[in-house]
Amino acid sequence: MTGQTGRNDDAALSETVSPPTSFLPRAATVAVWTLFVLSAGALALVVTGGERAVADLVVVDGLTAVMWVVVTFFSGIVHSYSRRYMAGDARVEAFFARIFAFTLVVMAMTAANHVALFAGAWLAMGLLMASLVGHVRGWEQAHAAAASARRHFLASSGLLAVGLAVLVWATGATSISGILGEVGTLSQPVALVAVGAIFLAAMLQSALVPFHTWLLSSMTAPTPASALMHAGFVNAGGILLTRFAPLLADTPAVMSVIVVVGAVSALLGQALLLVQTDIKRKLGASTVAQMGFMILQCGLGFFAAAIAHLVLHGFYKAYLFLSSGEAVEQTAPKESKRDRLTLPGVAVGLLTAVGGGALFAVLTGKGTEINSGLVLALVVVLTTMHATRDILRRATLSPVARLLSVPVVVLTAIGAYGVLFNAISTVIAGAPMAKAPTELTAVHVGVAALFVLAYLATELGWHRSSERLYVALLNRSQPHPDTILTATEDYDDA
Repeated sequence: MTGQTGRNDDAALSETVSPPTSFLPRAATVAVWTLFVLSAGALALVVTGGERAVADLVVVDGLTAVMWVVVTFFSGIVHSYSRRYMAGDARVEAFFARIFAFTLVVMAMTAANHVALFAGAWLAMGLLMASLVGHVRGWEQAHAAAASARRHFLASSGLLAVGLAVLVWATGATSISGILGEVGTLSQPVALVAVGAIFLAAMLQSALVPFHTWLLSSMTAPTPASALMHAGFVNAGGILLTRFAPLLADTPAVMSVIVVVGAVSALLGQALLLVQTDIKRKLGASTVAQMGFMILQCGLGFFAAAIAHLVLHGFYKAYLFLSSGEAVEQTAPKESKRDRLTLPGVAVGLLTAVGGGALFAVLTGKGTEINSGLVLALVVVLTTMHATRDILRRATLSPVARLLSVPVVVLTAIGAYGVLFNAISTVIAGAPMAKAPTELTAVHVGVAALFVLAYLATELGWHRSSERLYVALLNRSQPHPDTILTATEDYDDA
């Protein structure tokens, strides 16, 4: 359902009102797949011939080409899916016009070199997404969710405009490349103001803690719009930080703050996920965690890794949202059955985790030196250990099959990530600071200790055994009150 308007005797569901046959859905779908083909061609040209620029207006470099391919592919999937999902919706033309316009705006943002074009595309991107959140007219909760999202996006755009204005004033340059070329001339107060504004803009757009409420409140959006939001829109914070990487990496204290903010969002988002029962809210909490991890990688100096992460997360989350209805249908009648781990299972889990971390370090080069890469390698080991133990507990396979297949599956997945990471790193190698690991500090050690503690807490089930902790997490995961259906009449299907 794309939503409902309250009592059924007050207004009809939007999807029950069939408009005349429209040419726009088909035309938009064909157009966006055509853009995907052209983007793939642009990527090939960049790989073989280097970046292209149009004065100081746009730059088509490796990062731009990669994001064009990813954005148009996701948008093509959403367009194709929506032709059936939105069939009969009274405002189907408006929906397709918005998601196609959103695609064009994101492409403009990733290519923008002039600060005015970048800021304008950032603002338009937020306004279009807010309108998609409130797509269903006459639904009060959808209107409230759209208003909440719009406020956050306007604040993000305002902060970005402040940061860019300060940089233009201090450097005299009106292009991003020109500004980055003058980073060394900035005074520390000016640099901190600009960095603070840009980072806060990224936090708001990527729904990092404590600005995650708008994302959890946005479930009124039609499912295809949610897929586009979680697979593409929220990734904009990572793209923003990658574009301005030289400005951020110039101050170690700033990088440490980014690490802490990313780690807190990653850990709290995962904790919120553990107490959710609603499918869409689970996916929303998962996105908060994944965006936190993406920002954490930026803070560690691995901007290329952050881009690889947002690409993989986009594929994963788009699939989960578009198949969420099927997941509910398939899992509702079943109980989750788990086996207790045996000693061989524990041994296989530990060996797989260590092997996964070693393979990750060898393929990506992160964790092979004493620097911030060690933190990333540790997170991979803990994540691999958790995933392995979770799979081993499931009762769908025989014990022997589980013990033999799990290491193969997990290590293959890590190997695939390594290949993708190296490919993206090669393509965007021309981008400033694509890989700039920082020195290992006390902040990194503290963050690593937090991840270890969080892993132990999850494994021991502290969120279930402590009522106080459970309630606190549940409260933190609540959307804006005005976006919740609280009246019995809102559920009345009679």
